[in-house]
Amino acid sequence: MNEELNMIFDMAKESMLESISHLNKELLKIRAGKATPAMLGGVRVDYYGSSTPLGQVANVNTPDARTLTVQPWEKSMLQEIEKAIVNANLGLNPQNNGDVIIINVPALTEERRRDLLKQAKAVGEHAKVGIRNSRKEANSEIKNLQKEGLPEDNSKDAEAEIQKITNMYNTKIDSVLDEKEIDIMTV
Repeated sequence: MNEELNMIFDMAKESMLESISHLNKELLKIRAGKATPAMLGGVRVDYYGSSTPLGQVANVNTPDARTLTVQPWEKSMLQEIEKAIVNANLGLNPQNNGDVIIINVPALTEERRRDLLKQAKAVGEHAKVGIRNSRKEANSEIKNLQKEGLPEDNSKDAEAEIQKITNMYNTKIDSVLDEKEIDIMTV
């Protein structure tokens, strides 16, 4: 039975770690004052009839903290990439110089910073829901083991352990969100 409980703990930890990893990926898309290639991570370009991630048709670089450059691998894709960036509704204004698309990232207003903070907190809450779902799955596995003969004391101890793991991962989410808040609100 202990081996089965350890498997349940490991599965819960792995699932919760995936929630944290997903949170980090989502927070990269929320820009905080400086330009990063991840800002364009969600942009999809119509590449000869198929929707393709921007990173597969061009190089995205940051020559400085306020500028992004997009160098397409095929010059014929310039207009298509420019259109995709505008349609992604990121609040960015791409400019095409014939070779490269240059995007000047504007400084954030106080209101925009607050909106981004709300967005980050919503993503964090979504991650916490994922953690709670992992806890629920682990607890139902423990209940199944109890039906198969796991003593009630062991079951209660296992549920308490799952709650400790859950609290630990929720604390990690809070600290990631605190870092992102500082990043967003720093002018």
